[in-house]
Amino acid sequence: MSRAGRTSRRAVIAAGAGALAAGCTKYGDEGAQPEPSDTAPSSASPSGSAPGGKSSAPGAEKSTPPAGPELAKTSDIPVGGGKVFKDEKVVVTQPERGDFRAFSAVCTHQGCTVSEVAGGTINCPCHGSKYRVADASVAGGPAPRPLPPQKITVSGNSITLG
Repeated sequence: MSRAGRTSRRAVIAAGAGALAAGCTKYGDEGAQPEPSDTAPSSASPSGSAPGGKSSAPGAEKSTPPAGPELAKTSDIPVGGGKVFKDEKVVVTQPERGDFRAFSAVCTHQGCTVSEVAGGTINCPCHGSKYRVADASVAGGPAPRPLPPQKITVSGNSITLG
């Protein structure tokens, strides 16, 4: 009975592996018909800069469309300050003119969402943690670490997530 049980398990595993391989070759087959959404990324991303890369260099031109929905216009982000986007859980800052950066809006202390950018810091309302707008490093505790960076794309006067 134990040998039959092993054979049965092997058969099940082999059948599952075969189904997985069949699914992989179906989508990897050049003769397969791609879905309409499958064609856009492959034609839009052969350039050296993948969609969603951070673009903080003034005057940088991108030929690919924005990676995600527009968060803000560049004019919405004050120099030396920033803006919190609560729904997206991201904060965008502009430490110096034309240098846009994005960080998670989730405080590293206990997971509250930061509420404002004022006085050169990103501020959490729960326990008073403060992060510097330039690099999201901790300016005042109890936060144990900086806010993690997020990817944004700056194209013209538009800032998009991703």
